[in-house]
Amino acid sequence: MRRLVSAVAIVGLALLVSVGLLWAFQRRLIYFPSQDLGDLTVIVPSAENVTLTTEDGLALGALFVPAGGNAGSVTVVIFNGNGGNRGDRIPLAKALAASGYGVLLLDYRGYGGNPGTPSEDGLAADGRAAVAYLETRSDVDRDRLVYFGESLGAAVAISVVEHRPPSALVLRSPFTSLGDVGAFHYPYLPVSILLWDRYPNVERIREVEVPVFVVAGSADRTVPLAQSRQVYETASEPKGFLLIEGADHNDFELTAGDELVAEVVAFLEGVGLGGGG
Repeated sequence: MRRLVSAVAIVGLALLVSVGLLWAFQRRLIYFPSQDLGDLTVIVPSAENVTLTTEDGLALGALFVPAGGNAGSVTVVIFNGNGGNRGDRIPLAKALAASGYGVLLLDYRGYGGNPGTPSEDGLAADGRAAVAYLETRSDVDRDRLVYFGESLGAAVAISVVEHRPPSALVLRSPFTSLGDVGAFHYPYLPVSILLWDRYPNVERIREVEVPVFVVAGSADRTVPLAQSRQVYETASEPKGFLLIEGADHNDFELTAGDELVAEVVAFLEGVGLGGGG
């Protein structure tokens, strides 16, 4: 009996320690910033390095990529996922620019050499700063903005909609809530109770009244396909859904592939947001 009690106590202590570590270091399990950028204007000579100023006084580096060919009147704001930095989104930006869209690639606080530490409130403020910056540019139509959020960035984009609705919203691999994703990956831990950052996408998407296009990969091992479908099903019309067969979360087909770009452009054109105006 004593051995059984001791074994139970050891297991209980181990679980308690695991929960404590998860609580203390949870943001290190959520945000994976990369700092190395290189000179992005060499990769995209037409691009412009710009600075966004947040409500709490942070200066964030970003990259504005003008539309290729004839200047378009629609600008796409790319809200990155939880890893890497704006340099990793260059292929998507170039593809959208070639389709006639202006593109703003932002990096959140703590990413891409930017000051600050990532958090749900902080990333929302960074997203608002991106939109506020675009509204100061004479070459951007402030009433023809598209938010393109990927994974965690989909949650950031949805949160910014509450502050400043865009003309359309594109969500790549959106999850229903951060707690739901955490429960999927850590089914034996009380993730929802422990989380500081929650990103309640399904709750928020109910209030969104702009066209929504959801993209998901059938082999996504990070965000379950069922969660992306639920976000789509909860969204109001007009809306669209694209399933990219065989694509995992960070596969090129799901980040900047030809099918992805073509279907996103087709949806935007269908709601009156073609790249040429």
